[in-house]
Amino acid sequence: MNKRILILTAATGQGHNSVAYSLKKELELQGNDVNCIESFRVTGDKLDKFMTGGYEILATKTPSLFGLLYKVSNHKLTSHGINKLIEKCTKEDILKTIEEYKPNLIISTHPLLVSVVASLKNDGSINVPFISVVTDYKAHRAYVEENVDAYVVGSDYTKESLVDNGIEEKKIHTFGIPVKRDFLKTTTNHKNDDLFTILLMGGSMGLKSMKKALKRLMLASVSLRVIAVCGNNEVLKNQLESIYSSVPLDKELVVLGYTNNIPDLMDISDVIITKPGGITVTEALTKKLPLIIPYYIPGQEEENARYLLSENIAICPDIDEIDEIITNLVRDKEKLNRMRINIEKLSQNVSLENTLALVKTLSVG
Repeated sequence: MNKRILILTAATGQGHNSVAYSLKKELELQGNDVNCIESFRVTGDKLDKFMTGGYEILATKTPSLFGLLYKVSNHKLTSHGINKLIEKCTKEDILKTIEEYKPNLIISTHPLLVSVVASLKNDGSINVPFISVVTDYKAHRAYVEENVDAYVVGSDYTKESLVDNGIEEKKIHTFGIPVKRDFLKTTTNHKNDDLFTILLMGGSMGLKSMKKALKRLMLASVSLRVIAVCGNNEVLKNQLESIYSSVPLDKELVVLGYTNNIPDLMDISDVIITKPGGITVTEALTKKLPLIIPYYIPGQEEENARYLLSENIAICPDIDEIDEIITNLVRDKEKLNRMRINIEKLSQNVSLENTLALVKTLSVG
């Protein structure tokens, strides 16, 4: 019997929505009725603009302040206070949505929504199985709630961070952060030459640090192809196209805006230079693509970078060292091969099918 599944997400960055809509597509292909909502929009434009707009401003304009707020909120007392505030603003509207839709299962892809659903379960307002998908590699304190029936996480490192905060190990499933199936496909669409190719990204907002990274890459003393993806940042795209209307003879440069072609671009790349958002990292690891991380938004991305570095699947240099790092990798491919082997080991238990099976197992009715 097919189920009604409610997925709660929020557009603070594109990662949470990407996971939500990837799951929606997969579950609908199985014949389920899936309703995916951006939860802060349900409560009104003001809260949505405050949460999503506030995130973008803090993350891009004042990243140090964002990092400070992340660390302050990652403690039991402060996290509890923030959760209560979010509950006060959203609980009634989310309950109304649940009562109208009558789901057999609820999935959340955003940490600030976990306490809302858990609170509704705790006070008896709903009795619906609840899965929380952790979209980074270290779980923020906001994810930690007793009334979550199951967690889907990206690594044993993530699992350990939840266990350390009191979550029962049996509730935690290391199936990998769900990404679009396009990243899981084995492809033969590889480049048809030997030119070392770099995929340069900065998230959906196209961080300005990409400009500094590209400048260093153009100074590298080896031949390179660089594919720069600027996301939704049209200003950055136009700037790069203007600055690099011509490039050194031993360099090739392709500048793109937003594109759905990331899986194919990863297939023809030797490395990716990016900020370590949870979804971008997972997509790269799924494609067995080593990472270079010269910039990040303090907070969860800093935690992601620390994890990747500890597993020897990423290099985290200063941005001024990128040309030297790339030159060394071009001349010593063995290091890249070792990184790919480490990625392969970490990816052994990752399975989108296991996540879909968990949904089917937990769905009631």
